[in-house]
This record gives sequence, structure tokens and C-alpha cells, in this order.
Amino acid sequence: QRVVLMDPSEDPDDILRANRSREKTFVFDMVFDHKATQEEVYMSTTKSLIGGVISGYNATIFAYGPTGAGKTYTMLGTDCEPGIYIRTLDDLFKALEATTEEMDYRVSMSYLEIYNEMIHDLLNPSSGFLDLREDSRGSIQIAGITEVSTTNAQEIMQLLMKGNKQRTQEPTAANKTSSRSHAVLQVMVTQKSRRKAMGEEVRIGKLFMVDLAGSERAAQTQNRGKRMKEGAHINRSLLALGNCINALSEKGGSRAQFVNFRDSKLTRLLKDSLGGNSRTVMIAHISPASTSFEESRMTLIYAYRAKNIKTQV
Repeated sequence: QRVVLMDPSEDPDDILRANRSREKTFVFDMVFDHKATQEEVYMSTTKSLIGGVISGYNATIFAYGPTGAGKTYTMLGTDCEPGIYIRTLDDLFKALEATTEEMDYRVSMSYLEIYNEMIHDLLNPSSGFLDLREDSRGSIQIAGITEVSTTNAQEIMQLLMKGNKQRTQEPTAANKTSSRSHAVLQVMVTQKSRRKAMGEEVRIGKLFMVDLAGSERAAQTQNRGKRMKEGAHINRSLLALGNCINALSEKGGSRAQFVNFRDSKLTRLLKDSLGGNSRTVMIAHISPASTSFEESRMTLIYAYRAKNIKTQV
């Protein structure tokens, strides 16, 4: 459960700087090394959330980290090694099948990207930019998004692969196919009891799976001009997410903390699932290369703070 981050530029014989070592130890709920399989990562991070979604809680899974550390691989995977998206939906459908005698259920999903603070529908790319609206109950909706209803995980895999090809990817110095946008897969499970006497009780559980854009520094990607602006937008939304995480983890402290969800589209969309009735998992990715020491350090500090979020479910 421990990650020890060694400083690559450190000289063991330098006595004067012995106390200023940047070596740090972080403790997490679970740490995987390079031998871990997709199955293992899924079993110990996401598997336990499915029961919650079916009983009407929300759940959110984040993949966070610098470009090239493997976020999209963890979430989407490849055809022979499917990632968290597909494994979760597979198990979700199996669990729902088991309850069909008493419950009618409907699963709808949408897949969108947030790029430069604009929302694109990845399943219907021609629809242009979409708006966030708040409905009468105060929940955030995306006007005009395509919702696909299905009970087949294979169909979904094809949709996601197709949608992922529509994602804004640009080569940077850090990675040839760097994702420049946050991809959000939103799955909504609605259940209704078949027995009429029970009253019309409807359970709604939302599952968000977010593949964030790379959190690296601009110096690392050597971006100029348009790419640089884009990076600023990415960092702004990640910063807004970080601010919300900070405010949530300090709640109940000495001062009442205001959580600013309106800073970016990403945090506004995830409002219910960060602070509210929800369980959240953050999968932080770091690269073992010594060139990305700074990135790894920032990533670990960010993820470590997320661990202190306390919500009242």
C-alpha cells in the first residue's frame, strides 16, 4: 500500500543536503506495480461500487495522471485486454439480470468529452457544442446529448471504441496520441419495482467514469500557440477539480469551506458525484521514468489529498 518516490537527481554522498531530500512516502488504499493485470486493477478498485449503483447511490471513477502513464489504457483498454469501462458494465448487466424477477430496469449511457471548456457528444459528433442546464430538481443535465439504451456490453464496447476515435488527440513532445480532453462515460440505471402495491418507487443510480486529460506541465510537452492555450484549459479544469477536492477534504475543519463547483464544466457535471450521495475512486497513474519525477510527485500529492474527502452518504 506504500509508494516511495525517489529523487533521481539526488547524490547519496552529499552530506549537506541530506535533510533536504525530496524522497517521499505515500500511503494509499491499494498500489499496483507494472505486473498488475487489468482484471486485478478492476477487482480491487471498481468491482465493489456496482452494488451501490444498483441500490441507488452514485459512483465515480477517475483516471488521473500525466500524459503517457496509461489512463486511457486503464479505462478503455484494448480488444483483448478490456479496461474498467467494459468490465464494470458487464458486471452491472449481470447483477441487474439477477434482479429481473422483482425489478424492471433500464440502463442508458452517454459518452462525452470536455475540450477547451466545451462539451462534445462523442457518440454523435456532428451535434456541435452542448450546454449544461440545471433542471427543476437542481440536477445538472446536458441539453441534447445522445443517450443509448442497451443491455449488451459488446455493443457498448464498439460504441466506446468508435467514440474514442472522435476524441481530440494531438501529438505533443510527451506522447504521440495525447488525449487533449476529458472523456466522461455516464451510465444511468433506473429501476422500478414490478409489484404495484409497493408504491411507485424508482431507484436511480448514476455511474460516472472519467478519463481525464494529461496533467503534465507545459514545459514537458514543449507546446506553443494553440496547444499551449489548450493545455491551460486542461490545467484549469484539473485545478478546479483539485480545489473542489481540497475543499471537500477540509470539510468539518475549523472554518466552513465553500466548494466551488462552478469553476469548470467538469466539476459542475460531477457535482452530485463528488460531494453528494456518492462513492468515488481515483486511480492515479505515474510513470517510473526519472524524467517525469516532478509529474509523479504532483500526481501523488493530488491523489493523496483526494483520499481525505469525507462525504455523508
